[in-house]
Amino acid sequence: MAYDEALAQRIRAALPNVPGLTETKMFGGIGFLVHGNMACGVNGENLIVRIRPDATDAALAEPAVRVFDMTGRPMKGWIVVEPAGVQSADNLPAPDHCSRHPHRTTSRSRRSILGT
Repeated sequence: MAYDEALAQRIRAALPNVPGLTETKMFGGIGFLVHGNMACGVNGENLIVRIRPDATDAALAEPAVRVFDMTGRPMKGWIVVEPAGVQSADNLPAPDHCSRHPHRTTSRSRRSILGT
């Protein structure tokens, strides 16, 4: 399955100076890793984002957001933002989200990711 290269390019543009940022093709998509830990990625047309597990309920209340479930088992701390949720630059991962703690999303960076 191909991934949305335009969305991947928008993520690259949103994260230009994140220390330790690398890209890896995986699972038919592309992952953006910070110091080896996946922070976000693109799978098909969807944005995949790592968040604090305790922020999951709030994230799922947002439009176009669902649980990340690639294998039939939902993954705690991961959400999928469907294309309708990543229409503008405000909906992409914030540099502070990826540079500090790729596995912890603050309310501010979640708002940047989800546009809330």
